[in-house]
Amino acid sequence: MRQAGAAATHGSVQSIFERNAARMRYPKFRQQHLFVGSGVIEAGCKTIIGSRTKQSGMFWTARGANAIITLRCCQLNHRFEDYREARRA
Repeated sequence: MRQAGAAATHGSVQSIFERNAARMRYPKFRQQHLFVGSGVIEAGCKTIIGSRTKQSGMFWTARGANAIITLRCCQLNHRFEDYREARRA
C-alpha cells in the first residue's frame, strides 16, 4: 500500500512539473535579475500590508482593508496621482 501511495504521489508531482514547465524558467529569470523565491514577496506583503493594517487596536472590514492596502501600494509605487485620476473618471 505504501509503495502504491508513493508512486501515485510521484506521478502527480511529475504531472505538476510537466504542466508548469513553461513557468519554471528559473535560469532565464535569474539572468534578468528577477527574484524566483517567495521571500521577497512575503517581505513586501509584511511591509506594505502588515505594517499598515496590523497596528495596535486596529480592526478592519475586508472592504476597508482592501481600500487602505490599495492606497498604500499606490503611495509606495509613486502612483497615487494615477489612483486619484482613476477614481475621478
